[in-house]
Amino acid sequence: MDGIGPPLVTPFDDDGDVCIERLRELVAWVESRGVDFLVPCGSNSEAELLTADERARVIETVVDAASVPVLAGTGHPGLRETVDATARATAAGADAALVVTPFYYDHDQTALADYYRAVADAAEIPVYLYSVPKYAGVRLTPETVAELATHPNIAGVKDSSGDIGAFVRICRRTADEGFDPMIGSGSVLAQALDAGATGGVLALANIAPQHATSVFDTHTDDPAAARAAAADLVELNHAVTAGHGVAGLKYAMRQRGAPAGEVRSPHQPADDEARDRLDALVDGLDTSETPNS
Repeated sequence: MDGIGPPLVTPFDDDGDVCIERLRELVAWVESRGVDFLVPCGSNSEAELLTADERARVIETVVDAASVPVLAGTGHPGLRETVDATARATAAGADAALVVTPFYYDHDQTALADYYRAVADAAEIPVYLYSVPKYAGVRLTPETVAELATHPNIAGVKDSSGDIGAFVRICRRTADEGFDPMIGSGSVLAQALDAGATGGVLALANIAPQHATSVFDTHTDDPAAARAAAADLVELNHAVTAGHGVAGLKYAMRQRGAPAGEVRSPHQPADDEARDRLDALVDGLDTSETPNS
């Protein structure tokens, strides 16, 4: 995957049910603003709060509505569940699978590497590694990523560790493998592109898709301008990730007119303090953007 893709939020209605109509509208909303691919059932999708059948339906809906590639989140704590979810995503027409590190238990690097090889061996679509230590409690080291990059069906990695030094090492160790290193934090997007990232899977791309893709597009010809533009987005990115989480992200998206829906329990809606902060940041975005035709 090259370019910028949002880990697409899952719109829930007031009763906590997945709203398929809003999900279709959301696909159109972000696509019209220039994203390069879509990532349903990721962390910002509240995937861990979805049933297996709901995940499958979300992926089917996004694939059906999308005109860009779909990188579907299929990772679970166990191998069998992940293989099954990946097969269902394949049947739905997803282009590739994003597989989070198995979580809850403290697996070592050998166990993680064996797990990913088994997933990739079973999958009929390319597999992307996903390292998000904040949520999973484990991380893929640059050495393990480089080892797995030699597998013919492991196509890339989304690194959400926020450790730019580790990401640089991943890029350098996989440079000759036809491998896609993608960054998972909008706050270090420009630095990651400097290091050799092929793109990013960014919560930021849910709320400011055209701004995020502009950083990527600008970086090729004018890295300094891209760095400046990315720096302008850091406060917003922090607010909709570490600051106020998925609830804050969805609130900010709704303020921009995106059909983001509500959060699902046990998440709680953004409180008044968060809303005031997010309102100020959203108001500070360049509102002159227009959807691409």
